[in-house]
Amino acid sequence: MRAHRQKSEREPTIALINIVFLMLVFFMVAGTLAAPVDPELKLVETADLKGEAPADALVIGADGTLTHRGQPVDVAAFLAAVPAAIQTARMIPDRAAPAHTVIETARALRAAGAERVVIVTEKALQ
Repeated sequence: MRAHRQKSEREPTIALINIVFLMLVFFMVAGTLAAPVDPELKLVETADLKGEAPADALVIGADGTLTHRGQPVDVAAFLAAVPAAIQTARMIPDRAAPAHTVIETARALRAAGAERVVIVTEKALQ
């Protein structure tokens, strides 16, 4: 007669893995990564303020045209008109401006000597 091997029972590792993942999801949902804003803080309302572009910024229109203070301009003329733009050049692209135009303009600003190129955008707090 042959001796039968006794099968060792396996531990239910799948159940343990499920519990660990559920705990992970719980802590991801319940935890906060940033400190909450003070509940007594009242934010400034800017709905009635007139928004204006910074005076020393290069504006890229929806059709890809470059303007500075309302006048058509190219990258070299912009950097010549705004000496501070050599340190930090600011671009304000229209939402509908072609992406390749924005990228080409940023590259042209860097190639013309701007140390830093900043894209000014709108951010909504919700």
